[in-house]
Amino acid sequence: MSKTFEARLIEIADNVEHRLQDLLSDSVRSGEMARPERLMAALRHGALDGGKRVRPFLLMETAHLFGAEDTQSLNTACALECIHCYSLIHDDLPSMDNDGLRRGKPTVHRAFDEATAILAGDSLLTLAFEIMASDEQLTDPQLRITLVRLLAQAAGIGGMIGGQMKDLAAEGRFEKTPVPQLTEPDIRQLQAMKTGALLRFACEAGARIGQASSAHIAQMTRFGDIVGLAFQLADDLLDETATEATVGKATGKDRAAGKATFVTLYGIDGTKTRLQKLVEEARDLLTPFGDKGQCLLEAARFIAARTH
Repeated sequence: MSKTFEARLIEIADNVEHRLQDLLSDSVRSGEMARPERLMAALRHGALDGGKRVRPFLLMETAHLFGAEDTQSLNTACALECIHCYSLIHDDLPSMDNDGLRRGKPTVHRAFDEATAILAGDSLLTLAFEIMASDEQLTDPQLRITLVRLLAQAAGIGGMIGGQMKDLAAEGRFEKTPVPQLTEPDIRQLQAMKTGALLRFACEAGARIGQASSAHIAQMTRFGDIVGLAFQLADDLLDETATEATVGKATGKDRAAGKATFVTLYGIDGTKTRLQKLVEEARDLLTPFGDKGQCLLEAARFIAARTH
């Protein structure tokens, strides 16, 4: 990582962390009746100290690319991170992936209990849309409505949740339902929904907040598709090659569950080759922006080469 990219990554992560600390404090906000202590502790456990904050980074840096100040994009970035953290809390549940570690610490249902974890995830999901609907940073109501719709689609039936359902079906989790034999297009669609949809939203939303042209919005949406695929390719590599201590969660679970992944399709070397090609495509998309696009290009490289 260059010092410029590293500094920017840390700056955005710190700003998001501080804003989330405020949003998830024990202080009762206008319109609320109370904030149950155990629920708030579980929310903070699941959402704070959240690592690199890649999704908020992509959103805020894309907005910055088109001239928006960080103060204009911070709330949307935090709403996106709330959605992401809710999905992790629910994914870790015994009825889903049954994971005991997340980011090197006990998952929410292990640190608290299963019912509290469900409610914590639900709370983060609903908080995300409260943030978006009441966002004083975005004065254009039509833009707020558009972003709410896009985020709901990215997180919902045809996006992340639908992708998770496809993933469960592919594991053979449902009685009397044949286990699908996934082709490469099937796996690409599943992962584009489950993993890629929020990353795609980050880049498209950032461009819209920066009031980019329709052509540039399409360009950055495509960039989001690329980094979403790269993220999943890298994730599949980590599950196959990394240790639990390195990534802060259990590894080797995909192979144990018999999941079809990009590594099972392409092999380790083939997956690495495809990652390199995605980084090259990302570079081509950002070349017209010159030095202004350098941080986003480094983000694509960082995602493709991540080790945790």
